[in-house]
Amino acid sequence: MKHLGKDLRAAGRNIIGGESKAYTELVEEARRTSMERMIKDAKKLGANAIVGMRYATAQTSHAAAEIIAFGTAVKTY
Repeated sequence: MKHLGKDLRAAGRNIIGGESKAYTELVEEARRTSMERMIKDAKKLGANAIVGMRYATAQTSHAAAEIIAFGTAVKTY
């Protein structure tokens, strides 16, 4: 489990209220990772650009969520 301590602090912050900086950092890291993976996959396909990029999020369980980056890989000339 990644960052268990941060997850526990974030859960406590949800009860008290306010922004959980640890949770915000985790979300930013997940967003960067998903974008990096999308770019890597596009390059494997021979693309040199991605258009219409978007993020989607979903809560997969009480203590877990996922972030998905998607877009259309294109080859420009």
